[in-house]
Amino acid sequence: MSRHERTERVLGAEGLARLRQAHVAVFGLGGVGSYAAEALARAGVGRMTLVDGDVVQESNINRQLCALYSTLGMKKTDVVAARLRDILPEIELECLPVFFGADTALDMTGWDFAVDAIDTVTSKVELIVRARAAGVPVISCMGAGNKLHPESFMIDDVSRTSVCPLARAVRKQLRERGIERGVAAVYSTEEPAINARPPGSLSFVPGAMGLVAAGYVIRQLSGIEE
Repeated sequence: MSRHERTERVLGAEGLARLRQAHVAVFGLGGVGSYAAEALARAGVGRMTLVDGDVVQESNINRQLCALYSTLGMKKTDVVAARLRDILPEIELECLPVFFGADTALDMTGWDFAVDAIDTVTSKVELIVRARAAGVPVISCMGAGNKLHPESFMIDDVSRTSVCPLARAVRKQLRERGIERGVAAVYSTEEPAINARPPGSLSFVPGAMGLVAAGYVIRQLSGIEE
C-alpha cells in the first residue's frame, strides 16, 4: 500500500492531486502550528512556506512537535522542515526564520492558503489584513492556553467567535482595519481552566487545535468542502 492510498480513499484522486499542487503558508510553529504543518505534509500538500523566528526551548517540550532535547537551540523552521522532508521528500519548502510583523517583507503570490498560528494579536491581524488584500484565504487559530478540553474547539467566522479573549481582541483590531467578517477562525468555547500569565498548556490541547485547522485547509483545498 502506498503512503497516500488511505488519504486518496477519502479525498479521491482529484482531491489528492489538488493538494500536491497547493502552496500553504504556516505562521508560527509552536504547539498549534507544528501540528498543523505536519498534518498538511502528511496529507500530501506539495509546497509550504514556514514562518517562525523562534528557536526550540526546553519549555516547549510539553507540547510542540519540534521540541526535543536533541533540538534545543535550533531554529524551529529548520527542525520542522527536516521533519516534513522526512515525511514527504519531494515537498517544496521555503523557510523564513523571522517574527512576522508590520515590517516583514513578504510576497504572498501563489499562496493557496495561510494558517495563522501566531501568538500576538497585532501580528495575527497584520497577517489577516495582508492575506485578504492578496486574495489568500486564512484560517486563524485563537487561544489554546489555559484549556483542558480540545473537544470544545469550533470553526466559525471570526465575527461569530465567543468566549475566547484572544478572539475578542482580534475581532476588535480587525474592525479597526475595516474587516468585519469573512475570516475563518478556530476557537474554544471553554472558559479558561486557570488564568495564568503566561498561559499554561498541555500536550493534547494546542496540537488538537492545529489538527482542526489543518483539516479545514485540507478539506477546502481538496474540494471536499468549498
